[in-house]
Amino acid sequence: MTTVAIRLAETKKRRRSPLVERIALVVIGLLVLIAVFGPMLAPYDPLKVDLTQALLPPSAEHWFGTDVNGRDVLSRTLAGARITLSATGIVLIITLVLGVTLGTIAALGNRVVDEVIMRITDIGLALPSIILALGFAVALGPGLQSAVIAVSLTWWPGYARLVRSVVREVRHAEYVEAGIALGVGRWRLIRKHILPNSLDIMYVQVTLDVAAVMLVISGLSFIGVGAQVPSPEWGAMIAAAAGNVTNGWWSLLFPGLAIAITAISFNLAGDWIRVKQDPTLREAG
Repeated sequence: MTTVAIRLAETKKRRRSPLVERIALVVIGLLVLIAVFGPMLAPYDPLKVDLTQALLPPSAEHWFGTDVNGRDVLSRTLAGARITLSATGIVLIITLVLGVTLGTIAALGNRVVDEVIMRITDIGLALPSIILALGFAVALGPGLQSAVIAVSLTWWPGYARLVRSVVREVRHAEYVEAGIALGVGRWRLIRKHILPNSLDIMYVQVTLDVAAVMLVISGLSFIGVGAQVPSPEWGAMIAAAAGNVTNGWWSLLFPGLAIAITAISFNLAGDWIRVKQDPTLREAG
């Protein structure tokens, strides 16, 4: 997982029009609406097979064409938004909870606890997430649920290390030391002061990680250990269309564009949130 510190330095070196971020936020809003209402907006049943309509090119009847089984690609892409974005959101919620919990325990616990948790995170960070996720997914068996569990098990170490670093800084802040001097309880300090002032950076990291997690989940579906055909999950759609590139390119193009647009939009939104939180970056931008 790319750290926020590296991205902070990169952002200072470039300028971007605010219009770009606004467009990204609008696109994200539309993606959320599509994820919620996509199945209702779909003009056709995304799972209905009609071999007489197989591999029809984009037209007024089928705006995105049809796939090898005669299913409407537009309908499947709209329905797939809910599946892909929901899976991504579930992974990020699980990893955020695990990362924040373990990172906080490591930062505030004794040396032995800190060492044990950090050595486990080092092992997780030393290996590529996609490789670890692939191993877990294969062990759990093909399916979107397996992919979600597999990615969650491999993604939390980065959050744990980031939270540990921030909490260790915040716990020495003057207001925390003042609370200790006044006799404020340990858990109250953690809940009311240390964690709330440590998690701002996590909002940025989670937004930036949406694209990476989505690509890993779609990648697992593409190689056959994630969502399975005929699921309209975007990675599974690309996998199903991979054998028809020459005579059915549209069935591969549109889910691929959906992944690309979503990834770019969330990355731009993450940059925008980071700039808003850091006054030095606002001056640089």
